[in-house]
Amino acid sequence: MSGEATANPGEADDVTGQLGKRAPRQRALIAGVQVMALAVWFSASAVVPSLQLEWQISAAAAVWVTASTQVGFVLGATASALTNLADRLRPDWLLAWSACGAASATVAFALWAEGLVIAVLLRFATGVFLAGVYPVGMKLMASWSTPAQRGRAFGLLIGALTLGSTLPHLIGAFELSWKAVLLVAAGVTMAGGILCAAAVRPGPLFESRSVSLDPGFVRRMLRNRAQRLVNISYYGHMWELYALWTWLPSFMLASQDQTSHSGWSISAIVFFCIGVAGVIGCVIGGWAADRHGRAVTAGLSLAISGGCCLLSAAFFDTSWPVLIAFSSLWGAAVIADSGVFSTLLSEATEPEHVGTALTIQTALGFLVTIASIQIVPITAVFVGWQYAFLILFIGPLAGVAALYRFRLLDIKSRPRPKVGDNHARLAE
Repeated sequence: MSGEATANPGEADDVTGQLGKRAPRQRALIAGVQVMALAVWFSASAVVPSLQLEWQISAAAAVWVTASTQVGFVLGATASALTNLADRLRPDWLLAWSACGAASATVAFALWAEGLVIAVLLRFATGVFLAGVYPVGMKLMASWSTPAQRGRAFGLLIGALTLGSTLPHLIGAFELSWKAVLLVAAGVTMAGGILCAAAVRPGPLFESRSVSLDPGFVRRMLRNRAQRLVNISYYGHMWELYALWTWLPSFMLASQDQTSHSGWSISAIVFFCIGVAGVIGCVIGGWAADRHGRAVTAGLSLAISGGCCLLSAAFFDTSWPVLIAFSSLWGAAVIADSGVFSTLLSEATEPEHVGTALTIQTALGFLVTIASIQIVPITAVFVGWQYAFLILFIGPLAGVAALYRFRLLDIKSRPRPKVGDNHARLAE
């Protein structure tokens, strides 16, 4: 389903006109809001080493500072999906209030958290609020994008998510205290919420649709084979993505200790490898998805990032510039397909349920990340950081297998082209 269907040709022309005049500005605003609103996502993760020293907590306990955010996001997104919240409320206001809530929880963390229990509770609350930011941002972006533009539009949005998620590492590169890092990140997120309320509006493709409460949609979506295969591929992608984002700083610190490199800012390097390279990967992935096909692009991205999982041990003790180049390639490939999965799902879902479908997809995807984030440091305890990322390979492997079955299903479901029809082709 493209989400473009309208009642009559005149209405279709009107929608096209509205998109042409306002869409580029709105898509840029939505991307900017996402960068700012997601600045608090990894804010606590960026200061975990400082928290361990000040609070005298173990690495295993510190994991929950990150994992609790993911748990909160999953529960918040699940509640939103079951109540069709993203399709029943104005998405711009839902995103704005959610961003302000996440910022407030982060300010409370900086000012009042003095131990692990309060920290975990506040990070859980942050995750709940962020469930109203990321999936809702995808719905807003879809409302301003035709199917032909949606791959690039979602690539831009995921690039914004990537850059926003790594902002705390850039802030930390200025050697601020951990409380200052959190407060600056919270200020950026609060500003993003205010900008959303002031300037972002829902687009014409979904804006006028009225959706009633429909809990049965979740069950229907999980039973749909095409949507299920897309989601399985997405879960394989998520298994790798957030574990890499969470533990790449530890991987690089361990490499730095083993190779005796000094004079490099790990925070700045991580921001470049994940943030800057990730944005480039998202833009390329979105462009390739529109030009060469969704499934092909996602499969290639998974294959490259999966290969990086396997090669990570070999690059662990190489020279620092070589490791940075390798990590940048990995950072670009691991996120390049994220927007593609959102695009695939949005095109296979009824327009009035796109917000709910994307929320379900992200909720279950982040549930997967809780496990992979926990497994990587446990693996490092037994085999060392050099081999800790090898376990992530099973995610891309499962994702490629599901995409292959999706393509077979998609090809079988299409009508056979007539002989001599030069325009007949297999479109992704």
